[in-house]
Amino acid sequence: MPNRALLILRIVFLLVAGGVGILFINHYNLARPAWLAPTVFLGVMAGAVLVIGVDMFVPRKRIETISALYFGIIVGLLLTYVVKLALEPLQVPEDVLPAVLLPLGMVLCYVCISVLMQTKNDFRFVIPYVEFSKEVKGLKPYILDTSVVIDGRIADVVETRLLDSQLIMPRFVLSELQGIADSSDRMRRSRGRRGLDILNRLRATEHVDLQIYDRELPEGNGQPVDLKLVLLAKHLDGKLVTNDYNLNKVAKLHGVSVVNLNDLANALKPVFLPGEAFEVRIVKAGELPGQGVGYLDDGTMVVVENGREHVQENARVTVTSVHQTSAGRMVFAKYDGDTVAAGR
Repeated sequence: MPNRALLILRIVFLLVAGGVGILFINHYNLARPAWLAPTVFLGVMAGAVLVIGVDMFVPRKRIETISALYFGIIVGLLLTYVVKLALEPLQVPEDVLPAVLLPLGMVLCYVCISVLMQTKNDFRFVIPYVEFSKEVKGLKPYILDTSVVIDGRIADVVETRLLDSQLIMPRFVLSELQGIADSSDRMRRSRGRRGLDILNRLRATEHVDLQIYDRELPEGNGQPVDLKLVLLAKHLDGKLVTNDYNLNKVAKLHGVSVVNLNDLANALKPVFLPGEAFEVRIVKAGELPGQGVGYLDDGTMVVVENGREHVQENARVTVTSVHQTSAGRMVFAKYDGDTVAAGR
């Protein structure tokens, strides 16, 4: 439907442009010489096609950028008009006034647009459409940490549309990620490149609003990356997304909300109650005599009492207790005396 509406809009725009061209020819009586009228008409139509081409070349437009452009032009023209009123008592000659106001207006419009585009993240324009768009995308942006990008699960979480707010990738975090990708250490280099691939995947996802935040906060100069992230999250009134345990603690000390993907993954793991029975494959012997160890599909470790003799077998076990650790959840169970065929 949106593509069809755009097609209709562009056709109507071309028809209007043709009408404007004919009106221009008739108004200025451009019938002579014979080549002038077709040239003017084709020139108007070529201009209309050029406008549509530019519009199609930039399919994803940011409303805050467009708002900054509009407001910058309006403020620049308003300031130019104020300067004109200020020059009237000076009796500036009429032939000199345009030569002063035109360059001044051009400079003022450029400065206003530049300032608004560089500070558009510090405030919101009070326009109904902008406010409505902000409500749709969520109240608080999510600021991404290096660890969560390298981890890669953030892309899967975002694709579920669980995180519906804007994603912010600070420029200093991107620089750190590029430094890791260029490392001489093979493992660090592969991790960094994986992080860059995840960012490209997020940017290519149609419903994901990923922004690179270029500005450096004055209070963050000379500070480590972790503290810069915390300060930026406070500045944007956003939530910090990380897997870093220490950064998690620092952010909470500063009153910044944190989304920890490890905590989220643990919260989504199945809950087992003592006495509940399930099937698990015992893959190795445990640390204590008689123990066997297995793993569930989500990575949860299951320590099976009397399971050592059934390594590499699917066994029926009963939960005795569940223990939560910083590394994840551990389930302690006892062997029921039944083994299950591997194909079942």
